[in-house]
Amino acid sequence: MSLDGHALTPPPGSRADWTIDQDWAAYSPGEHQVWMTLYQRQAAQLPGRACDAFLNGLAALDLDRGGIPDFNQINAELGRLTGWSVVAVPGLVPDAVFFEHLANRRFPAGRFIRGPEQLDYLQEPDVFHDVFGHVPMLTDPTFADYMEAYGRGGLRALNQGQLHNLARLYWYTVEFGLLDTPQGLRIYGAGIVSSHAESRFALDDPSPNRLGFDLERLMRTPYRIDDFQQVYFVIRSLRALLDATLQDFGPVYQRLAEAHDVPIAAIKATDRVLTRGTQAYALARN
Repeated sequence: MSLDGHALTPPPGSRADWTIDQDWAAYSPGEHQVWMTLYQRQAAQLPGRACDAFLNGLAALDLDRGGIPDFNQINAELGRLTGWSVVAVPGLVPDAVFFEHLANRRFPAGRFIRGPEQLDYLQEPDVFHDVFGHVPMLTDPTFADYMEAYGRGGLRALNQGQLHNLARLYWYTVEFGLLDTPQGLRIYGAGIVSSHAESRFALDDPSPNRLGFDLERLMRTPYRIDDFQQVYFVIRSLRALLDATLQDFGPVYQRLAEAHDVPIAAIKATDRVLTRGTQAYALARN
């Protein structure tokens, strides 16, 4: 959960690395009930939709303990599995802080939770999005390595003026990625698995394009932050995703600097097309 910009002064009450105490005991019964409501409806919907790595991680972390998870309890199992931990932050953090945490296998998570009137949409990521959406995938060793590599790449990109391209990689993989499996398409992106509506839309709706993952093609594609996605990029495996990003991005950035963005709903002749979407949903909303 990064915040564009370079202001590195942490808010009052935060440590130098922008972390805070989760203060789990301060959550109210109503806040725990919001978590349980969100958890139960997603846990019922995701089998057959989310990828095995996510579902296995959800079970391993036992996030259904009657309310908002205690980060200390999560971290004991998460650390044993992949060496990652969850750290509480007061909200969105600067890019450099976000990347530094990822590069050191720490996932920054907001401690607050949405209100009961915001179950279906929240502009700023809360503890449900961050912990339910992101953390189960961090139990998978390959994806855990990918997230660390992304953090290290982000620190390098800060000095090369390429954050807009790198942000697209995070968006279309970590947040809104799909995985091709022998059983069909499955969700691994946190923005989808934590959304009751988009976890159906991403797989079932005829509107969006679903295209095979291509690193540079993806990094040339803008994204939507205000509604369902118009295009989803589909990876063949988590290993393939990691391998594609374990390279020197310097030459990639040089090529991207000379290339135009691809319109969000466009399909290029070189794309691997899994679904040629109608774009009906987006057209109706414009």
